[in-house]
Amino acid sequence: MASHRRPKQPSRTRVTVLTATAAAAVALTSQAANAAPSAKPSKDEVKAKVDKLYEEAESATEKYNGAKEKQQKLEKQIDNLQDKVARGQDELNDLRDGLGSLASAQYRSGGIDPSVQLFLSSDPDDYLDKASTLDQLSSQQVESLRKIQEKQRSLAQQRKEAADKLADLATTRKELRENKEKVQGKLADAQKLLNTLTAAEKAAMQAEEDRASRASARTALGSGQAASGRAAAAYSAAQSKLGSPYVYGASGPSSFDCSGLTSWAFAQAGVSIPRTSQAQANAGTRIYSQADLKVGDLVLFYGDLHHVGFYAGNGQVLHAPRTGTVVRYESINNMPFQFGVRI
Repeated sequence: MASHRRPKQPSRTRVTVLTATAAAAVALTSQAANAAPSAKPSKDEVKAKVDKLYEEAESATEKYNGAKEKQQKLEKQIDNLQDKVARGQDELNDLRDGLGSLASAQYRSGGIDPSVQLFLSSDPDDYLDKASTLDQLSSQQVESLRKIQEKQRSLAQQRKEAADKLADLATTRKELRENKEKVQGKLADAQKLLNTLTAAEKAAMQAEEDRASRASARTALGSGQAASGRAAAAYSAAQSKLGSPYVYGASGPSSFDCSGLTSWAFAQAGVSIPRTSQAQANAGTRIYSQADLKVGDLVLFYGDLHHVGFYAGNGQVLHAPRTGTVVRYESINNMPFQFGVRI
C-alpha cells in the first residue's frame, strides 16, 4: 500500500543559508565578469623596478665584498698565529728538555734537587711564586724556569688570540653567505621581471644599453689635470677596461664590480686601497664640490656610499655601473653624488 506521508520540508534556517550562499556566488561571478584584467606592467615600469633591484643588489655586493676581504685577512692572521703557536710549543719543549737534562745531571751527582723535582711535576708559575724555593736553584735553573714561564704565558695569549679570531671568522663567513644570498636573490627577482617582457621589449631595453655604451665611448672628456701621477696611472688603467662586463664580487682583470674596478686600477699604479666603496671613501682627502674634482679622483654615490667610480672630467664618471652593463663613461648627475676622494 502506497504511503501518503508528506515529504519533510527544509527548515527555515537551511533555506536562508542556501539562499545567501547562492546570492554570494552570483555576486562573485558578476564581479569576476565585470572586473578588468590586471594590466601588464609596461617596459619602462619593469625597467624602473629592475634598476631598483640592481641598485639594492649592488649595495649588498659591497657588504659581501667587505665580508670577503675580512675573511681573507682573518684566515691569514690565523695561519700566522697557528705557525707562531707551533714554533713556540717546539721552543717550550726544548726548554723543558734542557731543564730535564740539568735535573738528570744533578741526579747523577747526588740526587735531584727537590725544587727541580717539584717543577717537573707541577705548574712553574706556582713554583716561581714561592720565593723561598729560588734559593735552592742554580742560576742556570732559575733562568731556564723563567724562560719556560714566559714562553707558556706567550703561548696562552697566542692561543686565545687564535681562538678569538676563529670565532670572528665563523661569524664573518656567515655574514658573507647571507650577503651572497641577498645579492643572488635580488638578481633572481630582477630576472623574473625581465622574463615578463616580450622578446621585442627585451631587445628594445638591450638596444638602450648598447646605445649608452656606444655614446660613452664617444664622450668628449675634459682634459683636467689628474690629482697626482699615481691617480693618473690608475685612471689610465681603468680606461683600458672600457667595455668589460660588470660582475658582482669581481675585481678584474676581465670583469669588475664598482669598487673592484677602482681597487684594481690603483693596484696597477702601485697603490693599495681598500676593497669596498665605503672603505675607499676614507682612503684620502674628501672633496665635496664637483667643481674642485680632478680627473682620477674617486667619486662616491648614494647615502650609504655603495657606489664608486673615477672622475673623468667634463661632468663625467668612468665606472662599472651595475649588472647587465659594462665599464663605461656616464654623467655624474645620473646618480646622487656625495663627495670625491683624492688618494
